[in-house]
Amino acid sequence: MDHYEMVVIGSGPSGRRAAIQSAKLGKSVVVVDKGRRLGGVSVHTGTIPSKTLRETVLNLSGWRERGFYGRGYRVKQDISIEDLIQRLKKTLDHEVEVLQHQFMRNAVRSIRAAAAFKDKNTVTLTADNGAVNEVRFDHALISVGTRPHRPTNIPFDDKRIFDSDEMLELGHLPRTLTVIGGGVIGVEYATIFSALDVPVTLIEQRDTILDFVDREISDDFIHQMRDRGMTIRLGVGVKDVTAHEDYAQITLADGRVIRTEIVLYAAGRTGNVGSLGLEAVGIEADSRGRIKVNPETFQTSVPNIYATGDVIGFPSLASTSMEQGRVAACHAFGVHLPPPPETFPYGIYAVPEISTVGQSEEEVRKSGVAYEIGVARFRETSRGHIMGVDSGFLKLIFALEGRRLLGAHIVGEGATELIHIGQAVINLGGTVDFFVNNTFNYPTLAEAYKIAGLDAWNRMGQVRPEAD
Repeated sequence: MDHYEMVVIGSGPSGRRAAIQSAKLGKSVVVVDKGRRLGGVSVHTGTIPSKTLRETVLNLSGWRERGFYGRGYRVKQDISIEDLIQRLKKTLDHEVEVLQHQFMRNAVRSIRAAAAFKDKNTVTLTADNGAVNEVRFDHALISVGTRPHRPTNIPFDDKRIFDSDEMLELGHLPRTLTVIGGGVIGVEYATIFSALDVPVTLIEQRDTILDFVDREISDDFIHQMRDRGMTIRLGVGVKDVTAHEDYAQITLADGRVIRTEIVLYAAGRTGNVGSLGLEAVGIEADSRGRIKVNPETFQTSVPNIYATGDVIGFPSLASTSMEQGRVAACHAFGVHLPPPPETFPYGIYAVPEISTVGQSEEEVRKSGVAYEIGVARFRETSRGHIMGVDSGFLKLIFALEGRRLLGAHIVGEGATELIHIGQAVINLGGTVDFFVNNTFNYPTLAEAYKIAGLDAWNRMGQVRPEAD
């Protein structure tokens, strides 16, 4: 029977990082994944495909140039689903190739099989052909990810009603699309298809979408969606969904009826823990398949078995999952890392992008800290004029006492890249004076930080530090 110092179940971002980190520490490692190819949900149905789809749509539709040339502008007049899939396949092939090379370079073995725990030091591996063997381990890491939540009352049929994984297998671009669920996945797909000029309706039973985002940012985002013709139904639940030959029909709780060619149901995800045999080792998962862990070490209730990534719940980001995998592997082998910064960026790859780091205005207000805000609109920057950007803004929140940056929030072009300036300043304890006194490249969208800093500085009514 083979024996490894680390067995990693799942090859998504956190599993990949844990495996390579373990190998870097000189440990014997095997990665077990039941998928046809390495990479997990992130590479094949989640992060990479949706972002690739977004980039392809923005390029082919000419979306970024419409500020200059008008809403009717298109780079390619007749965009087909084949145009989108072609680039998608090329990107996924590259991602898998890079991952395989990383594993080879670090002597990480990978096995295609379904893994189930037999006891706290043994997993049973079942291959596609039914062959079964066992592997012993010192430590194991569960990084199996999640799958779309599929309620029994929603008649998924791969023709009219889809989940977010199945949306990548559409045979053609829909004439109309209705998205149920105003979370990150629902919003990303809704706005991507809207950028293709598909009429889109977005339904969310809560009173707002993206409720963890600063309210001013989400309000502006909703305004931009409505401005381009999207229909947003907030504060109303779905009573019934039915599939018909040529359309799907959604009946809302308030009695309104929506007819649409395609429905995307994107309301939550569930951990892929059903076949892991967690009961054999005494690990419990909640009703959505999430595993509880120590938030500092990522140990489950069984100390030598760790869990990381989406299967442990919030924040369910590829970026944070990678760090979780690294921390778990280091802890397993006695390498003590300093605690990571509490503040990390959150990117939403909708059209337009949203990115946020630190506290929202609502959170600062709730904490009781006196604060001031600085705002810069992208259209106020020369770079914004050059790009034809007529919307989007940056919002900075500063504590009045000490003048420290508490939060940075962006909606608009390049938000997920620009946010890292705010992240660095927050985590290094920077103040409004950083933005006021430093020089930014001109013309850039990053210059918006200077404008927002000056806006806040003027509101604070304080003199420059060198004049004190």
